Amino acid sequence: MKKILPITLLLVSGWAFCQSDFKLKVSGDVPKPLELSLTDLSKMLRKEASLKDKDGSIHVYTGVSVQDILAKAGAPSGKELHGENMTKYLLVKCKDGYQVLFSLAELDASIADKNVIVADTIDGKPLPESKGPLRIIAEGEKKPARSSYQLESLVIGQIKK
Repeated sequence: MKKILPITLLLVSGWAFCQSDFKLKVSGDVPKPLELSLTDLSKMLRKEASLKDKDGSIHVYTGVSVQDILAKAGAPSGKELHGENMTKYLLVKCKDGYQVLFSLAELDASIADKNVIVADTIDGKPLPESKGPLRIIAEGEKKPARSSYQLESLVIGQIKK
């Protein structure tokens, strides 16, 4: 038992150190690419989103609105979302290679009532290591396929003619 405790402390402190170095990258077709630490995100306006898991339990996630993060990077929103800007999208990339796509229009509150957040907590606790440190949550979707684990980057792109 005495030998297990130091090993456990070493593993936990190593995990915490890795998480403290984490940066969410926001790049692509934006005027101000970003690298946001977990601390940066914790200082932004917080929002909640609910999601039903595979066994039917509903969990409440807390984090930052994707729209707020994109606004910080200078992505078009509101009145700017017309013409060619309507062909812009958000590509969400995860650590395991999983990727999902959203149109910028569906994320904009002036066009749609979609609640999509970058979550760092579930039911008031940090996300488990296997699912964090960040998760994208797309509230209200019939299938949670776009609510992705281990979020690493948000990339703005545009469909070309």
